[in-house]
Amino acid sequence: MIAAIKPAGSNTRGLLAYLYGPGRHDEHLDPHIVAGFAMLGMPDPGRDENATLTELGRHLDDPVRLRNSEFGKKVTDHVWHCPVRAAPEDRYLSDAEWGEIAQRIVQAAGIAPAGDDLACRWIAVRHADDHIHILATTVREDGRRPKLHDSGIRVGDACREIEKGYGLRQLKKGDRTGARRPTQAEMHKAERLGWEQPSPQWLEDRIRAAIPHARTAEELLAYLEADGVAIKPRRGPSGDLLGYAAGRPGDLNGKGEQIFHPGGRIAPDLTLPKLQARLEKVVAEEHPTARRNRPSTPWHQATDALDTLHSDLADDTHAQAHITALGELLEATAQKAPANLRAELRAASKAFARAQRSQIRAEDRAAHALRSAARDIVHTATGPDGSALAALVAALVWATIVAGRWHEAKNHAHQADAAHRAVQHLQTAAARALAPMLAELTARPPRDQTRRILVNDVRAAVPDHAERILTDPAWPVLATVLADAEARGHQPHQLLKEAAAQRELDTARQPARVLITRIQHTGRNPVTNRRAEAARLKSTMAGSIPCQPRSSTQPASPTTTPTEQQHRQRR
Repeated sequence: MIAAIKPAGSNTRGLLAYLYGPGRHDEHLDPHIVAGFAMLGMPDPGRDENATLTELGRHLDDPVRLRNSEFGKKVTDHVWHCPVRAAPEDRYLSDAEWGEIAQRIVQAAGIAPAGDDLACRWIAVRHADDHIHILATTVREDGRRPKLHDSGIRVGDACREIEKGYGLRQLKKGDRTGARRPTQAEMHKAERLGWEQPSPQWLEDRIRAAIPHARTAEELLAYLEADGVAIKPRRGPSGDLLGYAAGRPGDLNGKGEQIFHPGGRIAPDLTLPKLQARLEKVVAEEHPTARRNRPSTPWHQATDALDTLHSDLADDTHAQAHITALGELLEATAQKAPANLRAELRAASKAFARAQRSQIRAEDRAAHALRSAARDIVHTATGPDGSALAALVAALVWATIVAGRWHEAKNHAHQADAAHRAVQHLQTAAARALAPMLAELTARPPRDQTRRILVNDVRAAVPDHAERILTDPAWPVLATVLADAEARGHQPHQLLKEAAAQRELDTARQPARVLITRIQHTGRNPVTNRRAEAARLKSTMAGSIPCQPRSSTQPASPTTTPTEQQHRQRR
């Protein structure tokens, strides 16, 4: 059950005209009052043909007119409007039940506290099976204004209790970190103009997509302007950026002027101070030469950065920072991924946006590795190879699962649900990313003798999961991956132990498939032969020693090094 308190209005009669009218699409049927502050003697135009909307409006406005006649400053924001809607799958509720629900809503909001005979005047109008509208005038009978601060939170809590008591669908409890829902006007405008999203949601997507591209708030606003978003910065006398508002091209008011939305109204975590904390409280930018000299690609570096996520969640402030940065990495990956994965990754990024914020304040400096990885990915000129992409998407799946579990442990219901929805999209993307690699590896299985040895390695390294791994349809492919890694100098037994420690296998539906990308990532580079490397260094050092004058008895041997001479002397 959702109760959405609307911004305060000033026209009681106008709102009544809507509630008792046909609706925008003739959807209003049989409008009538189901509850109110004083049912006896209240005019109801839906049941009494002699009653009028004007009469009902005056009845509700009486305390307002009385106060305005006695005080110099008139009250003009006195219309309180709260639609209350049941879920589509909920059972039919009678007029009496809706009346009881309305009574509990106004009590929780502070409109009409229980036992208060001098409370505000209100009515609940029903014109459909699944919802009612509560209208109140916010001047009490004694002329005072009601205390409505945090009424939305109290009403939300009341709805959760109503759902339990009436056997309705139970929604998650809010924590004031959710994005503002689009208004009816914004949704109708989007429909009229043929837009898929209302302007605030469209702007939220654009801002989140721009975050990995910027290092400062100024860069972010410049990027958004270049992307076609209208930006209205707010600056102090010194020129410092104090705030911003964003507008969608073509979103104009009645005067033909651009409509701007402040960042905090678009989403709670998109205010300027919060964006500055995320963008500017990171380590200094790495020199381009150092970045070019890295031994691995940004895709591998991102996977490496995700490896420590499960251990970085021990501290709450660090955990929140890493989860926020994880969302940025998801967005960056979606932007640079191949076309066949882009839709699922974008859906995952959009779903995970709700999991990026909670009431816990993030220590953003702690997540510089993830944030830097996201920036490197969006700025790289080349796409990933198949194994690097498959490893990163698989790591993103596990990281998102870990983030969801952390939110569950903290009782962040909405965030945990968002993480679970993101995981579903990521798992689909991971399967698609892995498919070509599976086909290539399946075509070249290891020899039977090698496979038998690898079976023993599996049983020794991960005995608790060995049977599930060996009976997994992906086991032959995992055997090929282990054989390839062994050819590069790695020990399969050690790779299996490290991979199982990195990602617990108890909840994995296909443990062999989980290990494939993990082991391909950690075993991708050849292992240096320590003996050969030691000999090379020794030879290099010996060659750099200046030649000593030979004694008269020493034979000239231009092709013999001092090291070789020492070996010969030993022999």
